Amino acid sequence: MLTRRNLLRWAVGMAACLPLGIGIIPGWRLSGAGHAQEPDSSAQAMTMESWMNEWMSLSKVPGGILRVSRFREPMYFLTAPISWTPNPGQDAYKAVTVPTGFVTDFASIPRIFWSALKPDEEYAYAAVVHDYLYWDQKRTREEADLIFKMAMEDFDIGALKVGAIYRAVRHLGGESAWNDNAKKKAQGEKRILIRFPSDPRTTWDDWKQRPGVFEP
Repeated sequence: MLTRRNLLRWAVGMAACLPLGIGIIPGWRLSGAGHAQEPDSSAQAMTMESWMNEWMSLSKVPGGILRVSRFREPMYFLTAPISWTPNPGQDAYKAVTVPTGFVTDFASIPRIFWSALKPDEEYAYAAVVHDYLYWDQKRTREEADLIFKMAMEDFDIGALKVGAIYRAVRHLGGESAWNDNAKKKAQGEKRILIRFPSDPRTTWDDWKQRPGVFEP
């Protein structure tokens, strides 16, 4: 499995095989024994771990830590953006960026399945991306569901669970959620906040009625 730890081990192993004085990590050189030395003065802040973090950020992986706050009821809003980027072979799909302030209930999982598949599980990140696509509706529902599936796969969630969730969304609960969102948007409801509540007792139903809390 491709993990950061395995990549670090690979990087060290590759470095040990290179000629003296040459390193694959900026600022790192090899000693005569083939061991990595401390960074030179031009790269003192660049450690192996930070280099790998930077390298991984350039690969096709979900972007941004899922940072949320919530209203009194289980309605959440992003306090930082997140994104999904297609992997090689998924070029038919465009990247997705979910903006700061997007309001979600993690409800990509139809409510009837919550006893077995709770919304706030390891697929929560993918669920928020999916919720945003279902609200934005600038892509087809089929594409939104497929991106949800691919985003779950990026988290190495088991194939059986991914398949079950995808089928539940695609064939059982997704259409009604999509149509409900379209209806709410037509009625003027918004979901991207530019002002966040500071009182934890604030409810979503109250906050969304206040002026100036949504992007124009």
